[in-house]
Amino acid sequence: MQVKEFIPGKIKPIDCRHFIDGDYIDSINLKTFDNINPATEEVIGKVAEGGKEEVDRAVTAARKALKGPWKKYTTKERSDLLRRIGDGILERKEELAVLESMDTGKPYELALEMDITRSAYNFYFFADFLTSMGGESYQQDNVALHYSIRRPVGVVGMINPWNLPLLLLTWKLAPCLAAGNTAVMKPAEWSPMTATVLAEICKNAGVPDGIINLVHGFGADSAGSALTEHPGVDAITFTGETKTGSAIMKAAAPTLKKLSYELGGKNPNIIFADSNLDEVIDTTLKSSFMNQGEVCLCGSRIYVESAIYESFLEKFTARTKELQTGDPFNPATKVGAVISKEHYERVLSYIEIAKEEGGTILTGGGRPDFVDKGYFIEPTIVVGLDRHARCVKEEIFGPVVTVIPFETEEEVLEQANDTHYGLGATIWTNDLRRAHRVAREIEAGIIWINTWYLRDLRTPFGGMKQSGIGREGGMHSFDFYSELSNVTVKL
Repeated sequence: MQVKEFIPGKIKPIDCRHFIDGDYIDSINLKTFDNINPATEEVIGKVAEGGKEEVDRAVTAARKALKGPWKKYTTKERSDLLRRIGDGILERKEELAVLESMDTGKPYELALEMDITRSAYNFYFFADFLTSMGGESYQQDNVALHYSIRRPVGVVGMINPWNLPLLLLTWKLAPCLAAGNTAVMKPAEWSPMTATVLAEICKNAGVPDGIINLVHGFGADSAGSALTEHPGVDAITFTGETKTGSAIMKAAAPTLKKLSYELGGKNPNIIFADSNLDEVIDTTLKSSFMNQGEVCLCGSRIYVESAIYESFLEKFTARTKELQTGDPFNPATKVGAVISKEHYERVLSYIEIAKEEGGTILTGGGRPDFVDKGYFIEPTIVVGLDRHARCVKEEIFGPVVTVIPFETEEEVLEQANDTHYGLGATIWTNDLRRAHRVAREIEAGIIWINTWYLRDLRTPFGGMKQSGIGREGGMHSFDFYSELSNVTVKL
């Protein structure tokens, strides 16, 4: 991997090449595109631009590897391999955090503490879970014995997002390898570096050639579409925008690939008057603005019971103004840059739409005055919008939240469910019966009560409506990454 200079420290950005059948290679036509640091707007490297030829080569390698020594790996051997990959990630933790920060604009401290640490844990978790799995068996009187066996689904195409690049890639790759599959990974074009390093970590950990493959490129009419259409790919796992998921579904339909989707979200954060307001404020700052609001689970629609609406707004606005926006490598920074110029302009356009729709900006609303370059947007709070306003209904995916008062439980449930998304929700209340009652009525795949982003990797993760297809986590991941067969023995 070719190295470039990095100004503040010894970690340097890299030029990103494809990784196919155990080797880093250039595109056949030698095409590349620029990798831009969103915090500085500077080109920090070149990325190989792959397409149909590179994907075909990667899939061929993956299919061949399925029938090689990998097929005979024992459960313990796969578990040990996963653990070595996790160790390899932690050994290069600071390097990976720097690369992730340069690629995405997120604060370095956040990348170090959350993205990279969790990426290693994904491998540790599935290494342990793999060794504790069981199957089903049923004795049918004295007539027959029925039992289940699992086998790999085959070659899995992984199309990854740019907001949590390594974390979400490892969330896919760890169970994929645990189940004995091979993979062709296509990272987002805006965040290619940590995926490129991960391939090297896997090889150093002893992953046989061809088991994991990496093709850089774009989506439509590029590497992404080539991967979803390829007849040698048995399953596609995708995290990203809902419209892209629909396009992938159409492309995958002719070959009837298995699909697992985690798509968009416009998640409600429901705050009842009997909740602990200080605790609510602390967590809501995170659920609103962590990772610049570029988290599919962020609670971007905040509903506050009228009795505490003014008090909440006063405290929440004051605390939001304290959040420092700027240099991702400044330890005091809480909000970095959004991913790209295109996304920066999109988020700002929604803030203008909010004003046009009658909304009031309590704080934020644009680039900080002290910043003269980089795609930075101050944390923004919008009030005064109607429940049908675009900024309330549509996913913005930036540091922008709307706050709306409500009077009754029935009213807020109607508004919370008035969306074609159904990924996550947060409920704040100290009334035990209300907490369970409201959770039962919320149309979302992941519901938190008096917390946010607290995860146990054994639990089902995914959304309903247009927020996704299927669930992952624990045995739910193996349901996707393996094929289940039933064997019947007549006694």
